[in-house]
Amino acid sequence: MADDSDFLPGDGPSSGISVSLTAGTLRAIRDRVGKRGVSAYLERAAQRQIERDNLDELIAEFEQVNGPADPQAVAAKRAKLTGRAPEAGAAA
Repeated sequence: MADDSDFLPGDGPSSGISVSLTAGTLRAIRDRVGKRGVSAYLERAAQRQIERDNLDELIAEFEQVNGPADPQAVAAKRAKLTGRAPEAGAAA
């Protein structure tokens, strides 16, 4: 098998591993996707977490260079994206 570093998240051949989950988490996943959909569900969840981690790193780097974002500006942008009025005192 090729070195795992040759592939981006979501690319490359599948590889089996052992994962331990709490019973409640596993039951919730199986209730959503069935017994045979667990691997695909976990793959998508891991990809989303990697995206979130990458975004957190990007935000941290931006804030290191530019300082923290203005909470009122963030609330206004969030309201524009979601179509909701900004909440009073809302912070990012």
